[in-house]
Amino acid sequence: MTAYQPAPGVLDACETHDAYDAVVLAGGSARRLDGADKPGVRVGGRALLDRVLTACAGAAATVVVADPRPTARPVRWVREDPPGGGPVAALDAGLRATTAPVVLVLSADLPFLDPATVTRLTSALAASGAEGVLLRDAEGRDQPLVAAYRAEALRRALDQLAAEHGTTERAQQAGPGGRGAQRGLAGLSLRRLTGELRLTRAEAPLASFDCDTWDDIAAARARIREHEHVLDEWITAVKDELGIELDVDTGVLLDLARDAAHNVARPAAPLTTFLAGYAAGRAGGGPEEVAEAARKAAALALRWAEEETGKGTAPGGPAGDRDGTGPDAG
Repeated sequence: MTAYQPAPGVLDACETHDAYDAVVLAGGSARRLDGADKPGVRVGGRALLDRVLTACAGAAATVVVADPRPTARPVRWVREDPPGGGPVAALDAGLRATTAPVVLVLSADLPFLDPATVTRLTSALAASGAEGVLLRDAEGRDQPLVAAYRAEALRRALDQLAAEHGTTERAQQAGPGGRGAQRGLAGLSLRRLTGELRLTRAEAPLASFDCDTWDDIAAARARIREHEHVLDEWITAVKDELGIELDVDTGVLLDLARDAAHNVARPAAPLTTFLAGYAAGRAGGGPEEVAEAARKAAALALRWAEEETGKGTAPGGPAGDRDGTGPDAG
C-alpha cells in the first residue's frame, strides 16, 4: 500500500486549528449536459465554478481538480492520473495538495452555495466528534461533495480503500506521490469512501442544489431573477467581476440613489452613487467610508431640494452653511 504523503511544496500552508482547505472537483464528463463544459456554464453571468470559489473564499488554500482555466480567484490546479478516474481518484489527487486539518470538499456545480453554508459546515465539524459533516439535499439524500471532513480521517479512508482494491505496480514505482488511479481508486463510488467515516448531517436544501441537467441550469437561472433574490445576486456578481471584497449596506446606497433621483434629477442617482463610491475608495474604502460618503451626498441632495421648495432659506436653516460661515452668518 502507498500511504498518503502530501505533495512537495504544500508544507508551508496555514495549519491553525480553525483553518480549512477546499478541494473542488471540476473534471467530470457532464454526460447529462451532453458533454458541455459544466464548470464554465454561467448562472447569473458567472461560471458555476466561480460561484463555488466565491463561497469558499475563506479557505487557506483552494485546490481545483480539473484542467486549468481562467477563474475569478486564484487556485491551485491538480489532475487525477489518468483524467476521468472518477470522484474518489480526483479527491485523492486534490487532497495531496492540502495541509489544513479540515478540508471542504465541493463539486463545481453548486449555484447557491454561499459562505454562510461553508461556515455552518466547518463550525458543525469543529463542534462535533464526527469525521465529516455533509449536507442533505431536498430529497434527503446525502451529498458527499458538499461537506467538510477531518483531513486525517479522509486520508486514512482513502488509504484503506487503496489497500482493499490493490495498489498497482505503477503506484509503487511512483512512490508517495502516486495518484488516485495509480492507487487503485479509479471508478470507485464516493459512498464507498464515506462509508469508512463517522459522519453527521446538516440540512441546507438550497445550498446542496446541483446542476446535473439543462433543466437544473434553467431552474437556477430563473430563481436568481426572482424579485427577492435578484438584487443580492447582482451585487455579488458585480463585486466578483470587479474583484471587490467589500461588504456594504446596500440599503444606504439605495436610499442615496432614491434621494438623488427624487430631490435632484433621475440621472443623478447612478452618478451620485458612483461618486460616493469613488470618495469612499479615496478615504480608505471600508464600509464606514461608504456610509459616510453616502450620508454626506444624501444631505446635499436634501439641501438641494429645500432650496427649490423655498425651505431652509433662513439663517441657520438646513440650506445655510453648516459651519456658520455662509453669507447669512454673523
